[in-house]
Amino acid sequence: MSATGLRRGSVGLLAATAGIALANNYAVQPALGDVARSTGTSAAAIGLVTTAALTGCMAGFALLLPLVDRAAPRRLVTGQLVLLSTGLILAAVAQGIGVLVVAYVVIGAGASVSAGASTIAGRGVPGQRRGAAIALVAAGMSAGILLSRLVGGALADALGWRGMLLAFAGLVLLCAAGAWLRLPGERPQPPATGCLATLTALPTLLRRYGALRRAVVRGSLWYFAFSLVWVALTVRLSRPPYDLDAATIGLYSLAGALGFAALPVAGRLGDRFGSRVVICASMAAAATGAALLCTGLDRPAVTVAALALVDAGCFTAQAANQARILAVDPRRGGSLAGVYLLLYFLAGVIGSALAAPLIETGGWPAASGAVLGALVLAGLLSLRRDPETPGDDPDPASPGHNEKRPGRGRPGHLLALLSPRRAAPASRPARRAAS
Repeated sequence: MSATGLRRGSVGLLAATAGIALANNYAVQPALGDVARSTGTSAAAIGLVTTAALTGCMAGFALLLPLVDRAAPRRLVTGQLVLLSTGLILAAVAQGIGVLVVAYVVIGAGASVSAGASTIAGRGVPGQRRGAAIALVAAGMSAGILLSRLVGGALADALGWRGMLLAFAGLVLLCAAGAWLRLPGERPQPPATGCLATLTALPTLLRRYGALRRAVVRGSLWYFAFSLVWVALTVRLSRPPYDLDAATIGLYSLAGALGFAALPVAGRLGDRFGSRVVICASMAAAATGAALLCTGLDRPAVTVAALALVDAGCFTAQAANQARILAVDPRRGGSLAGVYLLLYFLAGVIGSALAAPLIETGGWPAASGAVLGALVLAGLLSLRRDPETPGDDPDPASPGHNEKRPGRGRPGHLLALLSPRRAAPASRPARRAAS
């Protein structure tokens, strides 16, 4: 696929596809009580549906996303969307928890097409527009997450939960038709390895690319914070003295609209000033929001503003981080994104799992303090340049690129681990001889 391989409007199609696909991981959540009663499942067991969707999505990142580097976008995106619609239809006719869990593993795997859409968009436009293209797809994904529960709940009330799933299956098939008609049918130039070798080599990419390691650490920190803050908020607001119901707590999620609105602007700024500038500014905004959350939850307006800053910072930083990863090696963009997103989601799982224990042991101050600490650390790590990322540093072949820059001190222990390996300094006798 050439640098200009996407037709006009294809990036918008990919953004809509990513949002609709990813929404299916969450749309059923407001109706889980109805699903449990309809299938004769206990309240505890029905939670396996959410876990199955996440498990399938992570499996898709590991096994399907690397195929972006080898398969024609038309065939790959259409195939994953057909897989997703099949899972939705299977879930809609499920009579028990076993079939439902299997269906949601398939749904999660199909929904991972959203990450592939981001890589296809970034690789299919000229380099100077890459950040804007990835940000537009990220905006679609954010809209899918933001609106999924609202739309899913409304459709479930109107059509029943089975009818809601069938409606989403129809939308997914419409996206599949659009992908078949609009996306390129040519395969990208694949890496010089077989498909199985590409999959088995995924862990070695972390060792090979320092920029990928640093992107994983940065992204994992802010997604840990993002997942932690939303689960902790739900747990805390449902208890005295707030005692809010689920619908009222759900209204706080509308704060994420700021992140959705900020993404296209952040993409254009990233193309102009570089992804590092956007990531640092995003982490500053997110940390400011987290600091406001540390003051407590007694003022709803302040809480909503703080959540908006956290969401906007994490969303925009994620889009810039993915653009930076793709720039490391565009031919391996799918494989690099697969490694990144797999570890990124694992960090989110850890953040979600720690939320309730932190509320139990230290209350809201412990949870909000952990969020602030993770975001500040991510911001500090983002200050360092990635020499392997084009556009943010001088050409490695240029004279003096590897020279020590004046005024730069030795990095701390953690930063040294994340920094590219430097050549050992010359011995003192050699330096004297050279002078």
